[in-house]
Amino acid sequence: MRHTISIFLLLVCIWLLNSGFFTPLILSLGLLSVVFVVWLAHKMDVVDEESQPIHMTARLPGYFWWLFVKIVQANIDVVRHIWRPKLSISPCTARVTASQSTDMGKVIYANSITLTPGTVALDVDGDQILVHALSRDGLADLQTGEMDRRVKALD
Repeated sequence: MRHTISIFLLLVCIWLLNSGFFTPLILSLGLLSVVFVVWLAHKMDVVDEESQPIHMTARLPGYFWWLFVKIVQANIDVVRHIWRPKLSISPCTARVTASQSTDMGKVIYANSITLTPGTVALDVDGDQILVHALSRDGLADLQTGEMDRRVKALD
């Protein structure tokens, strides 16, 4: 039930922010549309812990900030490799272990790898993620397990 309430409140906020009109007719039509969407989602049985990860809400801003810093650092590393041809690009692939217990955690981990320039998650198979990296340094940074631990803390 709390996930249904959460999705209702989220949709109301999104609708109010996008609408900009607060006349009684518009507000009632907006409320009716939100109630219909929540009812439909509930009927389809798509409102659950994975679709509404309320338990992650408090920890996400810290993770997003850390990921933002990693993305900036990786961008600088990629630009250094482009501007300095002497820094060899050594494309490589390897499997990294995903210690997340949920599918959502594994998806967040794989997407975080792909968001970081110079690395791409190619395949997720069980608890293994196949990663392509622009350089061995980028792969070594990933194999330290820091990103895996931070995503695991979100679970």
